[in-house]
Amino acid sequence: MSLNPLQLTLENNLEQHSAAYLKVSQAIFQNPETGNNEYFASEQLTQLLRAQDFDVTINVAGHETAFYAVKASDKPGPTIAFLAEYDALIGIGHACGHNLIGTTSVAAAITLSQVLDQTGGRVVVLGTPAEEGGLAGPGGPKGNVKKRFVEAGYLKDVDVALMVHPSGKTRLTESTLANNHLYFHFYGKPSHAASAPHEGINALDALVLLYNGISVLRQQLPDGVRVHGIITNGGQAPNVIPEYASAHYYIRADSREVVESLEPRLRAIAEGVALATGARVEIDHQIGPRDFKLNSALDALLLEEFTAAGEKVDLSPQKNKVSTDAGDISHAVPTAHPWLKIGPDDLIFHTVPFREAANSERGYQALLIGARVLARTGLRLLIDADALNNVKADFARQP
Repeated sequence: MSLNPLQLTLENNLEQHSAAYLKVSQAIFQNPETGNNEYFASEQLTQLLRAQDFDVTINVAGHETAFYAVKASDKPGPTIAFLAEYDALIGIGHACGHNLIGTTSVAAAITLSQVLDQTGGRVVVLGTPAEEGGLAGPGGPKGNVKKRFVEAGYLKDVDVALMVHPSGKTRLTESTLANNHLYFHFYGKPSHAASAPHEGINALDALVLLYNGISVLRQQLPDGVRVHGIITNGGQAPNVIPEYASAHYYIRADSREVVESLEPRLRAIAEGVALATGARVEIDHQIGPRDFKLNSALDALLLEEFTAAGEKVDLSPQKNKVSTDAGDISHAVPTAHPWLKIGPDDLIFHTVPFREAANSERGYQALLIGARVLARTGLRLLIDADALNNVKADFARQP
């Protein structure tokens, strides 16, 4: 298919800088940083943007490793935002491919910015750390980072937000689960486990009862609800009655309302086992991401661009759901979060095989395909008022 002059400009610029994008993505992979600690990744990505005359602001929305980058033309027009993620998972590195996601969005933004003098409008990159749960660290507090971008007003002038996530299959944007976090802290009384166990209050016993109580609750939960957690502290030595034990749980469901309706039931279990064991419980609450507000008009554009790029898009019904804080962005502006194949069909997120795929030749090829698809989709939204209006109308129709 022949390219028009604007598409040709995109293609030539992406090809010109492709080696630099792959180098940055590989460097981020080799230096994995957990949520709110992504100083290296943030610097790598912002250096690319500054080199292409983006105005970059770091330490935004309450997070040291977050950034906001913008490049504007002198002509009026829409604002297209690209969402960059670049945090790694604890202990396993980039097993969700965020080394690809962040660089893909930056590459797409730079590529699209080359035609702003002709099209008008603005290109924005939102550098959003800590997608994998907003882990505590020196870079910022726990929390839902993209929600903070919305609250801080960084989406108020954005018309459409775009990103692409690596996966085992190329698919369009899918429904996701809202989720909240609960952190349970049980406090007991230490004692010698052999000579004076009766003098202690076992915080671990309380935590085990909580774990079992939540497991029993699961059979009574509605379809589609997921409740899962881990024990984060179970004591320090087997010969000491544990005076402290803790757990971290997720509650996931199709909507924020369902998640919040279930939270009191978990709290009641914790309070009950504390009463039964004599331990004291404290519960910390963290609001996770919202469900994703789908936009069929925007996905239709992406389908055309994936097809033009030679990607076979799997249009079969969705089977599984995950959570992403891009869901919060999707309730603020029309947003797309498609998936792009980087490995075998059965590739599973957060595993060693997925990590290897994120650092593979196929993975880096997908980075360039994703940047091309996102940039060309952004171009259509900049120059085709009807297409943009259809996307906005689809957004307005849905609750």
